[in-house]
Amino acid sequence: MHVPAPAAVASFCLLALSPVMAAAQSNVAGSAAPTPPAAERRPHVDTLHGDVRQDDWFWLRDKPDPRVREYLEAENAYAGQVLAPARELQASLYDEMLARIKQTDLSVPVRDRGWLYYSRTVEGKQYPIRARRRNVPDAPEQVTLDLNAMAEGQSFMALGAYTVSDDGNLLAYSTDSTGFRQYTLRVKDLRTGEVLPDVREKVVSVTWAGDNRTLFYTVEDPAKRSYRLYRHVLGDATDSLVYEEADERFGVYVSRGRSRRNVYMTIGSLTTSEVRWLSATDPAGAWATVAPRTPNVEYEVDDHGDRFFMRINDTGRSFRLVSMPMRSTAPASWKEEVAHRPDVMLEGMDLFARHRVLYERRDALPRIVVTNMESGATHDVEFPEPVYGVFASGNAEWDTPVLRYTYTSFVTPSSVYDYDMNTRRATLLKQTEVLGGYDRSRYTSERVYATAKDGTRVPLSLVYRKDARQGGPAPLLLNAYGSYGIPASVGFSSNVLSLLDRGMIVAVAHIRGGGDYGKPWHDQGRMFNKMNTFTDFIASAEALVAQGYTRPDRLVIQGGSAGGLLMGAVTNLRPDLFKAVVSHVPFVDVINTMLDETLPLTVGEFEEWGNPKVEAEYRYIKQYDPYTNLRATAYPAMLVKTSFNDSQVSYHEPAKYVARLRTLKTDHHPLLLVTNMGAGHGGASGRYDRLREIALDYAFMLTQTGLAAGGVVP
Repeated sequence: MHVPAPAAVASFCLLALSPVMAAAQSNVAGSAAPTPPAAERRPHVDTLHGDVRQDDWFWLRDKPDPRVREYLEAENAYAGQVLAPARELQASLYDEMLARIKQTDLSVPVRDRGWLYYSRTVEGKQYPIRARRRNVPDAPEQVTLDLNAMAEGQSFMALGAYTVSDDGNLLAYSTDSTGFRQYTLRVKDLRTGEVLPDVREKVVSVTWAGDNRTLFYTVEDPAKRSYRLYRHVLGDATDSLVYEEADERFGVYVSRGRSRRNVYMTIGSLTTSEVRWLSATDPAGAWATVAPRTPNVEYEVDDHGDRFFMRINDTGRSFRLVSMPMRSTAPASWKEEVAHRPDVMLEGMDLFARHRVLYERRDALPRIVVTNMESGATHDVEFPEPVYGVFASGNAEWDTPVLRYTYTSFVTPSSVYDYDMNTRRATLLKQTEVLGGYDRSRYTSERVYATAKDGTRVPLSLVYRKDARQGGPAPLLLNAYGSYGIPASVGFSSNVLSLLDRGMIVAVAHIRGGGDYGKPWHDQGRMFNKMNTFTDFIASAEALVAQGYTRPDRLVIQGGSAGGLLMGAVTNLRPDLFKAVVSHVPFVDVINTMLDETLPLTVGEFEEWGNPKVEAEYRYIKQYDPYTNLRATAYPAMLVKTSFNDSQVSYHEPAKYVARLRTLKTDHHPLLLVTNMGAGHGGASGRYDRLREIALDYAFMLTQTGLAAGGVVP
């Protein structure tokens, strides 16, 4: 079924055009190609380290200026005109993607203190319904939050925190209704359905103390840094400030351990961390520090009995595991449980009453390692495919032998398992259903490698229909991210079948700057090594061409946020290598953004990109900054997408990028800017609206690679 998008979502059926938009549509009639809007040029000159930079579109950052919105709407209108011939294809893609989804569905319930918590979706409704029932036969459902009702009258709705008090009576939850990722905290009495008057704004993290009446929560400053921790007692008009972090590189977050024994305050930058703790039964007590912060040392902590377990990278970048008595956390008391291994990244841990679970990454693949805390016996959880993704999910209980995880691959739909850590038996609870029939035997996934310019081997994960390569090099979509030490995920999407079934190969490049080989892989793609991220991606594209998977005139690339920076950098370096680019909320104005410490994230990310106020770091950033390095040459076709309420990468970055590129590019390939005027960094929040956004992307890709007319391969 078709579900109409909210009026605030970017639409290509725009009426009541402004003068600028009307000008953009002035030559739609007849066969004349539409004329792109031209943003006004207002020279803005900045001099730094003796280097003079002129930015004619600096003014687009002035969000209240009505001419900013007018320009963005004109670009939306122009994109609608250019994409008009593909509207039927967009509709077909939307319909077929929707037809694969079980619209009325239920998640696997999570066991927690006598309750089963779950979410469900209803056909025709944009958002999930959160609910619970007693863990006894035939218990009735209790709806805890209906996001559809909460979204009425809003163009956006996102749920942040969702945490229930120990006695199960009170729900603390937070919501964002703009897309700016600014959350309002509320408390609901689940016995009566009443929302209490305890409302707090700009809340980032929240947890209950053990008394069922005290909340700890953190709030953000004007630059969206989580910097203060407060203690709130229900009913009190004022709260107690527990801690304020003065160093702008660091954020403050609060959480509760699985045993529910302690509350943890984590203070962290991108390279350094510190953890303080408090007994959950003594919310007004004094906080103790596990280990003082040490530059370039990160750690995390959880408790087991009377001991802490700590994952820490003090002896090597890939982390080790130590334990210590809770009463004495000085390094002299530390016991090494798992030594640092340069080739194995220790990514995380989960502690249970009788088991310890470690999450590792080896050979750019995730692994789960289980240890029986009583016998010391250790084993790996086995997975059946060469390329896959796996992550723990829904493990709320402390005293249980069962680990729940979600497994997926390019060809295996998301599958939730309960794994008995004693018998080593995995039980499939639910595999996401693909309606209309899905035959996984028609598809194959594989891992290949590219060789970077310095000799480093870069893995690539691919999926395609087995008949896609019979005619030689095929159209190929290459995705990547490559920043913040985040591994490139591999997983199933029924939406992607719309590309695979039309003959397209889909690939992911596990480039440096990500975390596919742990912290060392990240280190080799940040700060003064950032160029490796871009040259790795180019080497990956060249390898796919050399190995016969595709050709440059059939190669589409896609990335978002920092991956959008990647898209901008590589198209400046090798515009001849790609047919088309899809860039989501791209971070493309690196120098100007990193110079403005009032913007969200800036100071904290000096350790990822560098600080342009330091001359050496400025000179290095200037080598790859996409906006700065735009030049007069032929570029691939581009679809650039942003959101007006994006708090992570402001809309003005892609807007400036497109405006400037229009004045420089020497080709006639489409250059489109699409702005969602009612969303934030992640795009539309409603599931039907999100499908329409994906359909637009896919229609653009298929049109550019010549697959639009071919239809689905039987």
